[in-house]
Amino acid sequence: MKKKKKSFSVKPVILLTASALLLLGSTVGSARAALTYYSENYGIEMSTSNIGVSLVENGNIISSRDYDKDGEWNETTGNLLEGLKKEKLVLGKKYEEKLSVTNSGTIDSYVRVILNKSWSKGEGADAVKDTKLSPELIDLNLTGNGWVVDNKTSNSKERTILYYTSILPAGESTTEFADALSIDPALGKKVTEYVTEDKNGYKTITTVYDYDGYSLQIEAEVDAVQTHNAVDAIKSAWGVDVDVAANGDISLR
Repeated sequence: MKKKKKSFSVKPVILLTASALLLLGSTVGSARAALTYYSENYGIEMSTSNIGVSLVENGNIISSRDYDKDGEWNETTGNLLEGLKKEKLVLGKKYEEKLSVTNSGTIDSYVRVILNKSWSKGEGADAVKDTKLSPELIDLNLTGNGWVVDNKTSNSKERTILYYTSILPAGESTTEFADALSIDPALGKKVTEYVTEDKNGYKTITTVYDYDGYSLQIEAEVDAVQTHNAVDAIKSAWGVDVDVAANGDISLR
């Protein structure tokens, strides 16, 4: 028998993080998005009134962090992959996962996204990151539409850093940086067979999928930088060198 188991001044820079947990072999669950921010001094005091960014999934704002005129942070948090919660994961099937960024503040900004993919074993507080399964098996399809990947600092297996090449005006949204999620069917070929023999000489072969008890995690960090003195501001905030065209578009050096 077979048993199948199944985130100018650069003050502040905004960072929001949304994590999603996809449980294999079961229904789909998701983790509450956690938002943080960090500030950097650029040497010149400038207004930070109403800078803000929001992460949008399939047309819905999942997480946002906005700096208001009173110097307070307004936050909303939600769950990614809610639309898949009632579905059972099918290897190789493409699930709609349209991700973009909205400038929810009142000043124009440049934005970037840092994507991290990984596997974990166990559930809840007992879940532990595991490197046995390759993050490459998690396919979050990147559109390349208006976004550029920083190949110097990205790791295609686990970490990808994308920059939106245009200025993102207040109140507007980027093009989608991702549009679909799927799991490589090759995952289903990773199995281990156990053979046992009873006292009568009958053998039992148990086939266990190697992903049994695993979850996949996708983390999207979105942060924004004001457009004033863009070359120096981006260098200070993100540590990268860029060129800025006459229309404000940026390109990595």
